[in-house]
Amino acid sequence: MNIYEKKYQRYKSIIDQKMRSSIRKNEPVSLYDPMKYVLSAGGKRIRPLLIILSCEAVGGTMNEAVNAAVAIEVLHNFTLVHDDIMDNAESRRGRATVHVRWDSNVAILVGDELVALAYRELLRTRSKAIAQVADVFTEGVVEVCEGQAYDKEFELMHDVSVEDYLLMIAKKTGKLFSVSSEIGALIGGGTEREIRALRSFGTLIGRAFQIQDDLLDVVADEKEFGKTIGGDIVEGKKTFLLIHAYERAQGKDKKFIQSIIKNKGTSRKNVPQVKELYQRLGVLDLAKQSIEKDIRQANLQLEKLRDTPARAMLLWFSNMVLNRQF
Repeated sequence: MNIYEKKYQRYKSIIDQKMRSSIRKNEPVSLYDPMKYVLSAGGKRIRPLLIILSCEAVGGTMNEAVNAAVAIEVLHNFTLVHDDIMDNAESRRGRATVHVRWDSNVAILVGDELVALAYRELLRTRSKAIAQVADVFTEGVVEVCEGQAYDKEFELMHDVSVEDYLLMIAKKTGKLFSVSSEIGALIGGGTEREIRALRSFGTLIGRAFQIQDDLLDVVADEKEFGKTIGGDIVEGKKTFLLIHAYERAQGKDKKFIQSIIKNKGTSRKNVPQVKELYQRLGVLDLAKQSIEKDIRQANLQLEKLRDTPARAMLLWFSNMVLNRQF
């Protein structure tokens, strides 16, 4: 384990502990038990790490940023709870989802309370820029909801363009990444140039992260990935891969993809055929190229920052996203 991995694990442990202590009550149990269940589920804590590292990269400290870091992770968990209801998902991180273990009413209320909890943690931040921090955070909530709305709309549409998809992921996934890096820079007292650079870094990392997710659904090792490969194909999700394959395909290949879109998915036995089609049409390579380009562009943004250990760790962080297998 290198120095960056050790630091990542240390920060992750601090965030996990502070998330657990952010729930100050036990009753009513119908609300607080499932909330504790959600926040104890684990996760990579990528968004809070971005806040802390961005703060440090402009001269701030971990302690200044840690409440905001907890807030962004709590907010992220809110989106997961409500997304799982809308997607009828049965499991998350290897455990039953809240609406399955309890019911949908409980899950809706838990999600609502998580938003309130996120704001409570955010407003514990001691910063001259707290008004701007709160504004950026709120805009993040707005755009994540817009992104989810687009995602649900796309389920009913037969023709979704690459541009449509990129707009959707910029809001649903990418926005919390750019919010995280921007908030960290604001709390740390960054200059306008530093804030813009870190906001762009977060935007690019967020897009790469989502396209990597689409790719891993097809090519990852199932044990490392933690879920069944080909889930997006079975569900007929309009991913970077499916949309590009539809645009490139001809003849019977085009008809096959059209059938997946029209039927809102396909049988699991067809997953190898779709994977072979993706390979033949070059969309797996296209996804890899897109991810690598975004990471390169993100790293160029970091050159606008002073040379510090935090900047070096942000470079390590972007390469971790590029090479992740889960």
